[in-house]
Amino acid sequence: MVMRSRQPTGGERPNAKENGPISPSAAVRAARGSGSRPRRQPGLPERGKRQKFVLLQESSEESRLRKHHDAVETGQAVTHRRSRPFPPSAFDPADTGGLDKDDAQALLADDVKRLAELQQRLYADGRWALLIVLQGMDAAGKDGVIDHVMTGLNPQGCSVHAFKAPSEEELSHDFLWRAAVRVPEQRRIGIFNRSHYEETLVVRVHPELLERQKLPPQLVGKNIWKERFQDIRKFERHLARSGVAVLKFFLHVSREEQRQRLLERLEQPAKRWKFSMTDIAERKLWDKYMAAYEDAIRNTSTKEAPWFVVPADKKWFTRLVVAQTIIEKLESLDLEYPEVTKQQQKDLQEAKKVLLAEKRN
Repeated sequence: MVMRSRQPTGGERPNAKENGPISPSAAVRAARGSGSRPRRQPGLPERGKRQKFVLLQESSEESRLRKHHDAVETGQAVTHRRSRPFPPSAFDPADTGGLDKDDAQALLADDVKRLAELQQRLYADGRWALLIVLQGMDAAGKDGVIDHVMTGLNPQGCSVHAFKAPSEEELSHDFLWRAAVRVPEQRRIGIFNRSHYEETLVVRVHPELLERQKLPPQLVGKNIWKERFQDIRKFERHLARSGVAVLKFFLHVSREEQRQRLLERLEQPAKRWKFSMTDIAERKLWDKYMAAYEDAIRNTSTKEAPWFVVPADKKWFTRLVVAQTIIEKLESLDLEYPEVTKQQQKDLQEAKKVLLAEKRN
């Protein structure tokens, strides 16, 4: 269970000492038994061989009052805390929570099956929708998460939208419009590959993009980013109150790992199509992007729509963390299959008799 301090309402500005992202980071560890395979945590339902590994980390002023704990051997989840602000450098992008690749892949295979089961429940329940936001630098692994984590989902109940440079139509609306029209309806899972947060990231790093939005000059002041954070908090709070569960993941890749992945794109013919010279230009602005991400996450991580900072240097670990976080959220919704009424039960029995009679004839 993740301990949280007071969360801001949609209209409040988060207090830097109280609110922060949840991070499966350097403290993300599984309590292990005596063998090489991790043992089951008490209180968690057994799902075949599936075990729960994700430990969540949250920024908190209380961390000044007590030491960080390392993973314990009791099988209980450990909550770590940090004081804010939380620069990306505070989190190790190469962390694997003590797991090796084989263990993680085996766990992910179980999680993919579990996600498929929960998607069926989500659709049958009919009261909720799930919005998954994936953010990160180029080559952070967003496409890979969608490919490997969502591979078992029924496409009829899932939608993916990649947010590119806004069109003229999108620029003629408010900055949240293009995200609002793609929010998943009840029963469905929606995935944003990048999102409305680009308006506080790339637009902030490239101020000239703000000019394309043709806003009245008096509305473009020194507080525009604070105002956009406030608008986003209110928007996401509205979604939560409307039955849309929101999970936001920042895939935290290191600059060196990004360099290696870009080189891989250049060297492998099957990946060259992904490369763009803008990737090189954006790398030069790395520090500005990290500062923009820090400010955006710090100001928009709320109880209704938390941010998860996910180590992304090891793709197999990133995918496992995202999968288990989604599973935890869906399980918390208490999704149920609709109850069958007595009349429906009678109708089902009658239908069964008709079908069995056809076989005898």
